[in-house]
Amino acid sequence: MEFLSRQDAGRKLAAYLQDEHVQADWVLGLPRGGVVVAVEVARGLNLPLDIITVRKIGHPHHREFAVGALAEPGVVILDYPAIERTYVLQEELDEVIAEEKERLREYQLKFERQAPPGLEDKIALIVDDGIATGLTTEAAVLSARKRNARQVLVATPVSSDSAYDRLSSVADRVFAMLVDPTFDAVGRYYRNFAQTTDGEVLELLNANPKRELGKS
Repeated sequence: MEFLSRQDAGRKLAAYLQDEHVQADWVLGLPRGGVVVAVEVARGLNLPLDIITVRKIGHPHHREFAVGALAEPGVVILDYPAIERTYVLQEELDEVIAEEKERLREYQLKFERQAPPGLEDKIALIVDDGIATGLTTEAAVLSARKRNARQVLVATPVSSDSAYDRLSSVADRVFAMLVDPTFDAVGRYYRNFAQTTDGEVLELLNANPKRELGKS
């Protein structure tokens, strides 16, 4: 399965979720690329759009390799087997966590336009453009739970089988159009997978203002 772009993936994911009769109150995209997919899902399901700000905790010596994730309010997830296997020193890890907490605050100031969405007793549908390890998405799920969401759903065009299993243990349901046991990188499933910029995320959010809960 290949998607032309994140927009194409979002439209196809929205149709898939409609076929699955998914009901939700909010669509919550994960910055940055997940927001592009989430816009199309929110449009297709006629639901309000917002974000959950998350940050990956990268390995001190190879920052693209995730060993944890952060989200508000106060969510910290660490992959202890990976940390032990790669001999991460605690003081090095603490430095990365402190740096990512600061970046998380910066992202919140930049992207969260006023207060986070009220999720109490609501169904949150968290959307990303693809899920490799599941760490940042798990942090988003726990964030929604801490905000007293009644149910937390996850939707993505493509996921690794390990991430799907991981998220199935923390979310109420996980919807993935493709769960690939040979998954190696999200970009492999997209013809166009250019990096989404902060400016593009802001433009999308400003073009899709929060609406009152419920379909218009």
